[in-house]
Amino acid sequence: MARRGTVGALLGSGLVVITALGGAGGYGIGLLIGEAQPAVASGAAAPLGTSVTPTAPMRTPKPDNRPALQAADLSYRTRSFTAELVVKSHVSAKVPYNWRITRPDPPNYARFTDPTSKRWIRIEAGFTISRPPAASMAARIKDLNALDKNQLLKIVSQQVEDDQATLAYTYLPPESQSSEGVIRYVIVRWVADDSGLCAIEMSSTGLPQDKDALLDVLDHASKSVVRRDTP
Repeated sequence: MARRGTVGALLGSGLVVITALGGAGGYGIGLLIGEAQPAVASGAAAPLGTSVTPTAPMRTPKPDNRPALQAADLSYRTRSFTAELVVKSHVSAKVPYNWRITRPDPPNYARFTDPTSKRWIRIEAGFTISRPPAASMAARIKDLNALDKNQLLKIVSQQVEDDQATLAYTYLPPESQSSEGVIRYVIVRWVADDSGLCAIEMSSTGLPQDKDALLDVLDHASKSVVRRDTP
C-alpha cells in the first residue's frame, strides 16, 4: 500500500491519467453511400456511380523474438524521485538496480528503463488523491476503448483488490511513437494509501513474452512504494 505523509492543500481534482499510448480517436469505417441499383420497369434511371469512403488498412505487427526477460535475473534496490503536478510528491520504490531513470517535463513521473530499452516501469504521483483504484482503472479502460483500431488493443485481465487495481493489456503503439510495429504488453496498477484512495499509478511495459517478469517488477514496486507530499 502506498503510504502518504502530510499533504498540503490539494488543488484541482481527479487523477491525472497517463496517456502513453497516444491520442485517442474514432476509427473511420468506409460506408457504401451510393450503391448503384438496376433500372426498374417504370424507367427510373439508376444512380450514375458509387461513392466509397476508403477504410484505413489495418497494420500488421512485427514479431520481436528476443529471449524473454527473466524475473530470476533481476536484482532490486530502492530508488527515489520527486514528482510535481498539483503537489510535490517524494516517492521511493524498489526497481531493478541497473534500469536507468528518465524524467518528463513537467516531472510528474519517473521512468526506469532496462539496458535494451525494450522494458520499463513508470511510476506517477503528484496528482490529487481523490478516487479509489477501481475508479481509476475504469477511467483508463474507457480511454483505451477509444483508441484507433489500428492499435490492436486487447484487454488481457482486470482485477480489483482491497488497496489496488491491476489492468493488463496489449496494444500496438502508433507509428508516430514507434516505427518498430511491435506489440507491447502493459500491466498498470493503481495503489491506494491509508485513505483507500489512489496515491500511485504505475505501469510495467515490455514484450508479450516478458509478462511474468513485468509482473515481478510491478509487484516489487507496488509493495515497497512510499509517497510523501509537500505543498
